[in-house]
Amino acid sequence: MTTRGKRSSAPPPPAPPVPATERRRNRPLREVLDELLSHTRVIARRAKTMTPAELDYAQQRLEWLADEVWRLSTGEPTPPE
Repeated sequence: MTTRGKRSSAPPPPAPPVPATERRRNRPLREVLDELLSHTRVIARRAKTMTPAELDYAQQRLEWLADEVWRLSTGEPTPPE
């Protein structure tokens, strides 16, 4: 008898732990990334019901957040206003 096609009842081995310091080394970047993900999720849920003005604002905010992620990850200075 072969074991082909049978599934093991044992759970898969756990993934190796990620050092806590790795995620928190650049806190401002982490905060902007969290905000970008949150905003993206909101847009994904609401896109079909958003007005053109809301979509325009959402796109501008996504672009600004993406620029912030780039700036914080590359160490570029904040552009003058």
